[in-house]
Amino acid sequence: MTIPPPPNDAEAPEPARPSAPPVPEAAPLPTVRSEDGRVVLASDQLQVQGKAFALLELEGVELTPVRWLLWFLLGGLTLAGFLLAFLQNWLRTTPAVLGIMAGALLLAYGTRGTNRFRLLRLGREAVYFSLPGAPEPWRKLAAEVNRRIRQRHDEAAEAAAALLAWQAGLDARYESELPAPPDDPHFPNH
Repeated sequence: MTIPPPPNDAEAPEPARPSAPPVPEAAPLPTVRSEDGRVVLASDQLQVQGKAFALLELEGVELTPVRWLLWFLLGGLTLAGFLLAFLQNWLRTTPAVLGIMAGALLLAYGTRGTNRFRLLRLGREAVYFSLPGAPEPWRKLAAEVNRRIRQRHDEAAEAAAALLAWQAGLDARYESELPAPPDDPHFPNH
């Protein structure tokens, strides 16, 4: 009697494992830079004053023009004080004019202000940056950042939904291939 050799596992073909569905790659968007180079927006990253943030990490950005209250108040009080002193004849014309000009300059410096750029991060504290200049170019850049953040979140949600649908199909196929459980009184089926 001849004993057959044991089966060689190396010769047995492995069952084909299905691969994950391909995720469509979005076309890379052009890099947008602010005029002074403080803010750089790439297709998947935002860099503000040298600090980088992934777009998927952000919930959105907000831009708020902020006035410098100290200079504004100091200029207003100086202007009002010298005007009252001149009108009450406590000061002569030349010192009053110099004081009124100083108050007006302080007031103008205070109204100039700055722009507060607020990065809203998912599940974390917001990060604030101060950006100089007029708010209009910064508002356009903030709108573009918010648009790209929404786009990246939508792409990530579509990829996750496709992966979940693929996984559900695999689970259903594997469950259909499993043998029926035996009828054992010790392990009742519910």
